[in-house]
Amino acid sequence: MKKIQMVDLISQYQKIKPEINSAITSILESAQFINGPEVKGFQTDLETYLGAKHVIPCANGTDALQVALMGLGLKPGDEVITPSFTYIATTEVIALLGLKPVFVDVDRDTFCVDAEAIKKAITSKTKAIVPVHLYGQAANMEEIMKIANAHNLAVIEDNAQAIGSDYHFSDGTNSKTGTLGHVGCTSFFPSKNLGCYGDGGAIFTNDDELAAQIRMIVNHGQSKRYYHDVVGVNSRLDSIQAAVLRIKLRKLDDYIAARRKVADHYDAFFKKFPGVKTPVRSNESKHVFHQYTLTLEGVDRNELNAFLAERDIPSMIYYPVPAHRQKMFSSFGSEQTDLPVTDWLTERVISLPVHTEMEQEQLDYICGAIEEFLTVNA
Repeated sequence: MKKIQMVDLISQYQKIKPEINSAITSILESAQFINGPEVKGFQTDLETYLGAKHVIPCANGTDALQVALMGLGLKPGDEVITPSFTYIATTEVIALLGLKPVFVDVDRDTFCVDAEAIKKAITSKTKAIVPVHLYGQAANMEEIMKIANAHNLAVIEDNAQAIGSDYHFSDGTNSKTGTLGHVGCTSFFPSKNLGCYGDGGAIFTNDDELAAQIRMIVNHGQSKRYYHDVVGVNSRLDSIQAAVLRIKLRKLDDYIAARRKVADHYDAFFKKFPGVKTPVRSNESKHVFHQYTLTLEGVDRNELNAFLAERDIPSMIYYPVPAHRQKMFSSFGSEQTDLPVTDWLTERVISLPVHTEMEQEQLDYICGAIEEFLTVNA
């Protein structure tokens, strides 16, 4: 049996090795490392895949979030509503720009931001909402957009974990996550469902004016070479990463199908264990299983984590300390925020290996080990 990993990028690479090596060699031979044709090609391919009018590639997912907020022209002291139950990048960029993160709770079943909690958190200083499509499933974007439109708020989707997911509106129409708000952001970190071989990110929008502003910001605020109209940053996706992403984008739907097949196996296996709650799949979106995350009740999560590690089975806790309890936000008084669902989940969630290259033997071994633990600790 192959070594079990949370994500098996080596095996995945072996299947696309000729294409990858050829594309990278071509760039090395052309020496067009920055803003080469592969970058424009990937931008166009991703616009087509998402159905987005504009894709602006950038250096990483954190930059994508920061630049999106900068592009919206928010001012220091403006409030931005965000879940606390997310990776820290979502929230740190808010504070970095002098904005105030307002942490709200999540839905216990979907792990995504609670729309009702958003409503209650809106004040006269609220300017934006950052919903996170956590673990690969979309937040309730139809309701969130209704709230945002009613209060004239910008919506910045953090789509780093759900690229390729479809959102189903009540009128029967479907759209890709990341294109539902005013602007969407993603990361191409290697372990993502669509990951490159380094750092990378992108910003999506259907707003022409906002797209033009963001394109300036990612390139030192330039409207044309050496003419800097706004304060910007240096955030580019390089040609090699773009070439890798073009190849992998063509396979993204197959990658998602492979992840969902693994999730189906886990779902069926864990049905017989009352203390193990499998991921709830919302009717509003297609879950792409960036993570397969269990919620444990009456089962010691940390003991299971250690038990699996002893058997060379990786498992991860996303996330052990929510944002509102991080020291970095203490100046906002966030530790006083009451988020009972978030605090409850941080003590109970555990994520199992799920990726495109998983083999039945590996799945059987993982499930067998967990069954052994649950039986002994019943």
